[in-house]
Amino acid sequence: MDFIISVLISALAFFVGAQLLSGVTVKNFGYAIIVAIVVAVLNITLGIGLKIVSLGLLSIGIFTLLLDAILILVADWFLDGFKVKNFWWALILAAIVAIIDGVVGSLF
Repeated sequence: MDFIISVLISALAFFVGAQLLSGVTVKNFGYAIIVAIVVAVLNITLGIGLKIVSLGLLSIGIFTLLLDAILILVADWFLDGFKVKNFWWALILAAIVAIIDGVVGSLF
């Protein structure tokens, strides 16, 4: 149940981020749920591998944000209804998603 709530919160964050940023588009909220699931799976698989390789840099919180931006770009490559113009838009989106996930997640 926690995973479903986490995915829905992340989907909301991706949808809101796409509405706020002109360099990010998500087809609709249903597709934002798919984006959240794909990014979660990428974070579990590819993200863990990248974090293990870069153990020395993980103490810097900004590096996790950079990894999230990279995973967002990978998700963009896989999904047709989700587009991010470049790395900088992905980085801003990662920050928005982290903020919304943190605020809304703390409420639940």
